[in-house]
Amino acid sequence: MSEEAVKLDRKDFVSDQDVRWCPGCGDYSILAQVQKVLPELGIARENFAFISGIGCSSRFPYYMNTYGFHTIHGRAPALASGVKIANPNLQVWVITGDGDGLSIGGNHLIHALRRNMDLKILLFNNEIYGLTKGQYSPTSEMGKKTKSTPMGSVDYPIQPVPLALASEATFVARTVDTNPKHLAEMLRRAADHKGSAIIEIYQNCVIFNDGAFKDVTDRSVRDDMSLILEDGKPMIFGKDSDKGIRIRGTKLEVVQLGDGVSESDLLVHNESDPDPALSMLLSRMHAPEYPVPLGVIRAIRRPAYHEMLLDQEEEAVQKKGVGEIRDLLMDSETWTVQ
Repeated sequence: MSEEAVKLDRKDFVSDQDVRWCPGCGDYSILAQVQKVLPELGIARENFAFISGIGCSSRFPYYMNTYGFHTIHGRAPALASGVKIANPNLQVWVITGDGDGLSIGGNHLIHALRRNMDLKILLFNNEIYGLTKGQYSPTSEMGKKTKSTPMGSVDYPIQPVPLALASEATFVARTVDTNPKHLAEMLRRAADHKGSAIIEIYQNCVIFNDGAFKDVTDRSVRDDMSLILEDGKPMIFGKDSDKGIRIRGTKLEVVQLGDGVSESDLLVHNESDPDPALSMLLSRMHAPEYPVPLGVIRAIRRPAYHEMLLDQEEEAVQKKGVGEIRDLLMDSETWTVQ
């Protein structure tokens, strides 16, 4: 595989497959931004792999002119981990949804994150099972009425960002499909990160859950209901940039600038803080009490799993030489049954 920077454009990453999502689906926007950002990375096309599970979003590998694998339900992180360990020079992306990644695949996702596998995980969250025609998903809100919950869901929903933080993910971000500029920037940041990078993408399902994220997409309210995080800058939001976030004790609060409150009173975002406490507080901000944080919530550096594993392998070879599988299998803990 070539390590030289290569010049590519969006068309190089577009496959010959017809894209088959519902008209107006947010998946189109995500696909377009991925195909736009990848050529900017200067990485040869054959050094990318896209691994998906099951669901609408998991058709993604078909539409990328790269290596790819449409795997089984919830197991994309496991398959992708093996791909990365066996091919450490590959940049491996995982495509999953709220049903695939947080229901049947929840355990695989958690362990990929805690191991700091060098994977770029795009979690398409539309808060519904779209492929199977509109049942409630692990991220559906309490009381959600669907075909499988006609009287309303009685499940407390999973919050993907707090889950990722609790799993010790080293890069956690959130964006929305209707803001292509912000979405592209989050993709670039994830691509540059060495280790587990997960982006929760609010993705509108126009058929079964249209308007689920209107707080951060509706032009009439989005500026007042979303907080764009910028590292090293005070947390200011609002249509007139006249509101902010400060901390009082262990609780965040929304304040109005002026009237005795200045920018110096506000929290300053520190995405690389080794203590995840503030990141966790941000991840618990929900509308309508708070604006919804969008951007990089946490980004820290730790050795990636495959790096440590390969270091161990090299150390073992130096000490004992290149081994043989048969010798390993027939080592001291074996015996013959007669």
